[in-house]
Amino acid sequence: MVNTDLLIGLDDTDSKKGMCTTYLAALLVGLLKECAEIADYPLLVRLNPTIEYKTRGNAATAIKIKTSHADRVKSVVIGAVAQNAELNEENTNPGIVFAEDSDAEALSEFTERAIKHTVPLEDARKIIADMELGYHYFKNGRGLIGALAAVGADRWLVDNDYTYELITYRTMERWNTSRYIDEKSVWIADSETYPLTWDTVDVHNKKIVFAPHSPCPVLYGIRGDDIKAIESAYEMVESEPVLMRQVFRTNQGTDSHLMHATIPKVIDGESYVLDGIISKPPRVIEGGHLIFKISDPADGPSIECAAFEPTKNFRNIVRSLIVGDMVAVYGSVKDGTLNVEKLEVMELADNVVRCNPACPSCGKRMKSAGMNQGYRCRKCGTCSESPETEVLKRDLAYGLYEVPPVARRHISMPLIRYRSSDKIVHPSR
Repeated sequence: MVNTDLLIGLDDTDSKKGMCTTYLAALLVGLLKECAEIADYPLLVRLNPTIEYKTRGNAATAIKIKTSHADRVKSVVIGAVAQNAELNEENTNPGIVFAEDSDAEALSEFTERAIKHTVPLEDARKIIADMELGYHYFKNGRGLIGALAAVGADRWLVDNDYTYELITYRTMERWNTSRYIDEKSVWIADSETYPLTWDTVDVHNKKIVFAPHSPCPVLYGIRGDDIKAIESAYEMVESEPVLMRQVFRTNQGTDSHLMHATIPKVIDGESYVLDGIISKPPRVIEGGHLIFKISDPADGPSIECAAFEPTKNFRNIVRSLIVGDMVAVYGSVKDGTLNVEKLEVMELADNVVRCNPACPSCGKRMKSAGMNQGYRCRKCGTCSESPETEVLKRDLAYGLYEVPPVARRHISMPLIRYRSSDKIVHPSR
C-alpha cells in the first residue's frame, strides 16, 4: 500500500455548553495512531476573532499524518466527530476536510482570508469542489470554512509567525465542575519560565489566566515560544488529574488578524492598525468603559475607540490622552467602534492650560476681580485683563502599550514577543 501524507481539518464541533475542537483533535491524535503515523504537531488556528458564529476563541484544528489506510482514517475521524461534537446545539455545524500535504500551499491564501476577513461558506465549498478534496459535514456544514483554513495553515504558519500551546484536558467526570489548580504552583511555573512562556498569569491584576471558566474539557493551556520551557512549566503545575495533554503549533500570540489601513477603509468585523489624531478626549461611560475618538491625520473621517472595563490598568494610559496626540490603535471593529487591544503613542500634544496671571510685583497668582473684570493682586493691587497659559508636563511616554493578559485575546501578540527594532514597547509586566 502507498503511504499518503494526509491533512485533516476540523472545525465547529463545540458550543457554549461544552466540548472543544482542540479536545477532539487531541483525542484523534490518540485514536489515529492505530492506523497512521502522526507526522507533526497538530495545528491550532485562531481565525477572525469578530466572527458572529464563534463559540469562544474561533479555533480550528488540523492533524498531519502519514497513512496507508486512508479510508480507515476517514472513518475514524467522522465517527469521532459524530460521537463527540455538540450536534444538538443549534449553532454547532461541524466540518471535516481531508487533503493531501501538497494541497496546503494552494490553500494558504484561503487561511489568510479566514484569519482576517469573513469568508462565505459558498467560497469554501467551491474550493473543496475545484480541488476535489475529501470532506464531510454535519447539519449546514459551516465548519468547512475553518476546517479548510486549518489545512492551509500547515503552509501558512511556516511562512508567517507561530507559537506553541500545551493544552491539558480534564477527565470526563469533572466536566462542568469547578477546576482545581494549585495557584501557588502556577506562579512558580510562570516565574521559572517567563518570558519563554507567557500569558499564564496577570501580575498586575494578581490572577492566573491560563485556565478557562467555560464548561469545556480544557483544564488549562500553557503558551510560549519554546517547547522545552512549556513542558517545564507543565511539570511544575499541580492540579486535578489530567486525562491527556497535547502540544499544538498555532498562530496564537501573533497579531495575525491585524491589517494596516486608514480610517475610511474600515469595515465592521475586521481588525486593524489605524493611525490617527485624538479628536475627542477619553470619557467614561456606564460600566467603567472609556471611549475616545481618533481622526484621520489627513483631516478625514473619525472613528470611536473603546478601552472596555476588562482592560483594567490599560485604561490609565488611555486616560492620559489629550486632543492632538498622534496615536496608532490596534483592535477589532464592531458596530463602528474599534475595541482597543494595543495603543502606540507616537506624538504628544502640548497640554496647555489657562491660569490666573502672576503679579509682576510679588509673583503671587492674582485672583479674579469679578465676571469680565480681569484679575487683581490682593496684596499689591496690580491688575491684569488676560489670563496666562501654562504647558503642563505630560506623564506619558512614547511607545506601544498593551491590554493586560486578563483581557488579551488568544490571537493578540503580547509585547514581550515584539521583535520590531523601530518601536519602543511597554509590556504589561
